[in-house]
Amino acid sequence: MKINQTDTGIFVQDFGSMNLGLTLDCGQAFRWEKNEDDSFSGVAYGKKTTVKSVDGGLLFTDTSIEDVKNIWVNYFGLDRPYEETMARLCGDSFILDAYRHFGAIRILNQEPWETLCSFIISACNNIPRIKGIVKRLCEEYGEKQGSSYTFPSAQVLSQKTEEELAFLRAGYRVPYILDAAKRVASGEIDFDYIRTLSEDEARRELMKIKGVGRKVADCTLLFSLGFTDCYPVDRHIDRATKMFYPEGLPEIFSPDRGLAQQYIFSYMIYKNG
Repeated sequence: MKINQTDTGIFVQDFGSMNLGLTLDCGQAFRWEKNEDDSFSGVAYGKKTTVKSVDGGLLFTDTSIEDVKNIWVNYFGLDRPYEETMARLCGDSFILDAYRHFGAIRILNQEPWETLCSFIISACNNIPRIKGIVKRLCEEYGEKQGSSYTFPSAQVLSQKTEEELAFLRAGYRVPYILDAAKRVASGEIDFDYIRTLSEDEARRELMKIKGVGRKVADCTLLFSLGFTDCYPVDRHIDRATKMFYPEGLPEIFSPDRGLAQQYIFSYMIYKNG
């Protein structure tokens, strides 16, 4: 992988391939906005950037080369052996077909508290509404970064009441957000500790939070805590799994069942309808 400062921004290349648009719009994250020039602007780990696919690489603007190296390379999974992983997964004909259609979808490595809170908000919700709730939350309680806002910390939200969060229009999810914030702020939910656990143990730890079921826990584990074999299941994935893998998922999917899930999800939503 090469990272170079250019006249137009910071150019990252030789990391393999990546379908940037689908990676950012396949239900992993809810804070990226597409611009008219097909670039995407977002905030993660308290930092803002704009990124665009250019000449087989990624062009980052509105950021520093230090933040590209220390935050964005890891966030986008550019330092992971993606081609090696896909060579194994594409031993399955369904994943091979999806890969040929969509190109390289990558698993994002997000900030755990933001991921947990966002997926609590996502329960029984659609993506435009989730994005709206998250946007209102950030604009009210996050820190301003130019024209954008950071995601509010668990410590900040733990001091709020249900009445103070009524403006979010998040309904029954508000008490769940507050319970999660209080447990994270107090250290009862310790993400560094959770990283050391087995998948089952880590899931049980997250499911101590009010309103966090297996789907929300698994999305948090997969998209922010490095549990690459987690396989979040919603109605689309459940239907697809039973349809295409009635005997169970192939062994070659492990330890990357989460990435296989993203291809199955994208196939069902964008290709198969």
